[in-house]
Amino acid sequence: MTNTVSLTDFPDLTLVHRGKVRDMYEIPGHDDKLLMVASDRISAYDVIMDNPIPGKGAVLTQLSLFWFELLGDIVENHLITADVNDYPELCKPYAKELEGRSMLVKKTKPLPIECIVRGYISGSFWSAYKKDTVVCGFQLPENMKESDQFPAVLFTPSTKAELGDHDENISVERMEEIVGKDKARQISEISTALYKRASEYARTKGIIIADTKFELGELDGRLILIDEVLTPDSSRFWPVDKYEAGKSQPSFDKQFLRDYLSGLDWDKNPPAPELPAEIIAKTKERYKEAVDRIVSK
Repeated sequence: MTNTVSLTDFPDLTLVHRGKVRDMYEIPGHDDKLLMVASDRISAYDVIMDNPIPGKGAVLTQLSLFWFELLGDIVENHLITADVNDYPELCKPYAKELEGRSMLVKKTKPLPIECIVRGYISGSFWSAYKKDTVVCGFQLPENMKESDQFPAVLFTPSTKAELGDHDENISVERMEEIVGKDKARQISEISTALYKRASEYARTKGIIIADTKFELGELDGRLILIDEVLTPDSSRFWPVDKYEAGKSQPSFDKQFLRDYLSGLDWDKNPPAPELPAEIIAKTKERYKEAVDRIVSK
């Protein structure tokens, strides 16, 4: 699939949410379903870039479908089908645009928190650790180096920010106040089990999943895995053969783009800088390599 999609517009459907990457539509006459479309938009530092990454939405969708299948015995997920031929009739006029980058999913009530699981210290956690070895209520070992593996996998929830704002890391205790103690325990157990299974599999493909973010929703009182799963947008993927603690790692995710942007004279607020063709091409390559490695037999 070669078509590049920056913005979707399906007049017969009802746009209910346009996120940094995904557009969500309600389908008249199908109140229990949503159409989730992964565009080729890319964001960094919570700012959507003006330049899309061709084919990125297809990579995100292909990876999510793979993980939904691999992890399906741990927790139910929201996928109904990704075959456009099985979508409701109202979606058929848009089949070409939807092919390969969309999913028909069950409508759930998303949890008000992000479910973040970390196996290695990086990103915002590393920044916080350099100031204090207690991060989000976790007493971490002294003298950890950047990209070190944690002694045990950590579940570190965050609040959900509005579009353009930053998510905020919170303690498990704060999460318990938001969703209740029993549900907090279930969320933590599910998220950790998903990460462990996925990271063990990814290692066999030469990839370290340093951390990832899951989204859970509720349907008829059950917790359901929703949104995208274990993609370069929601995870840090590092090559096993290049891993070396004590520095930032090369990656199959958008860290490459972040590194480029951090070298510019840009204050990380809109408007976004124009991306050179070389940066777009190299970012596309990294996303494609991630999917090629993970889904290969």
